[in-house]
Amino acid sequence: MSERLADWTKDEQAITFQTCAACGHVQYFHRAFCAACGASDPHEARASGKGRVYATSLVCRAATPETRAHVPYNILLVDCAEGFRMMAHGENGLAIGDEVDATFKPFAGKLVPFFTKTK
Repeated sequence: MSERLADWTKDEQAITFQTCAACGHVQYFHRAFCAACGASDPHEARASGKGRVYATSLVCRAATPETRAHVPYNILLVDCAEGFRMMAHGENGLAIGDEVDATFKPFAGKLVPFFTKTK
């Protein structure tokens, strides 16, 4: 498997995804193989950060002491422009179908994707 691109999971301000050269499947979770056809070494690319809200859930009760300062916070499922769906944080008040853009914010000691409504 080739060297991984910068990504928010490594405290970088970027979202990466994979595409399969064999079948064209797009996947968000990094794997050494295509989840659809099993081909090895899918290609990594950087996402544009653009998407549309698929689902939203306002969290009003802290799951851990580290998240207490952030309550209430919004958790989203975002259909990204490149064809994958990801879970991320977002502005309160976002609704299903809103077009959004990714930024990055600290949350409970980590840098996380944070989606805001497209202007």
